[in-house]
Amino acid sequence: MRARLLSALSTAALLAAPHALSAQRAASVPDLQGTWNGSTLTPLQRPPQFSERATFTPEEAAEWVRSTPDRVRSRLPTATDRQMQIDIDDTYVEIENMPLYGLRTSLIVDPPNGMLPPLLPAAQTRKAERPKRNFEDPETFGLAERCLLGMFGASGGSLASPPMLPSAALPSFYRIVQTGAHVLIFTEWMHDARIVRLNGTHLPSSMRSWLGDSIGYYEGQTLVVDTTNFRRETHNLDSGERLHVVERFSRVDAKTIRYRVTVEDPDTWATSWTAEWPFRATDAPLFSVECHEGNYAIENILRGARADERRVSTERR
Repeated sequence: MRARLLSALSTAALLAAPHALSAQRAASVPDLQGTWNGSTLTPLQRPPQFSERATFTPEEAAEWVRSTPDRVRSRLPTATDRQMQIDIDDTYVEIENMPLYGLRTSLIVDPPNGMLPPLLPAAQTRKAERPKRNFEDPETFGLAERCLLGMFGASGGSLASPPMLPSAALPSFYRIVQTGAHVLIFTEWMHDARIVRLNGTHLPSSMRSWLGDSIGYYEGQTLVVDTTNFRRETHNLDSGERLHVVERFSRVDAKTIRYRVTVEDPDTWATSWTAEWPFRATDAPLFSVECHEGNYAIENILRGARADERRVSTERR
């Protein structure tokens, strides 16, 4: 009887062991799930007027926030765009959801000067040869304007595409979902979803995607995500096809994830660079931004341009 009991207990222990190890492993993985606000008005690069300083004064910080709409307008590609966007004000730019990261003057922490490394000659040539925006040819429009990827104010890629740099105009809201094999990073603008394969290997370099090929693993309480294989058209900050991004998502507390990203591209910058800022938990609902190429926006933009041309022609007569 006693032998049968010991045998049964041993069998039960063996059957339970994998489940116990699985539960222990799950408990050791950081919980990153939820909706997060990765927005900040802290600039990626240190503004020239603060080139020797890593922090704003409180008064300078308040003025930087106040002048945000003017900076957004000034970055629009043409004078016509800037005239059309006179409604970009503190209502359009959701300043309340885009706090400064303390008093820092840049998100870049390396190089220490808070600036991107200078573009290499090849990158400068690539940038100069990029097709100029032409209303006669919609394919010269930016990826966001064509509703292929990203959004207004992003760096050339999507808010979900690493490095996940915040927009200058609208909040950068993300939803993160974790399973045992994958992590999903979904962004409201423009409804892009990046899937990170855990403990995997990169696809062949011939297989490229808009958001790159992301693989990840856990390093203590940090999710490390390594991304390569970007499409040629995805030019994050003028990057090329050999862009390589390593992100680190670290749970700091119940309401904060520290996002740290290191970027390298031997076709764009001589050295790598690193930026860091917090993602804050939010209960804001994510809206369905159903933008897609071929929607009415492009048609109406072109129709408006033709109408402007006819008006100018009539006035000249």
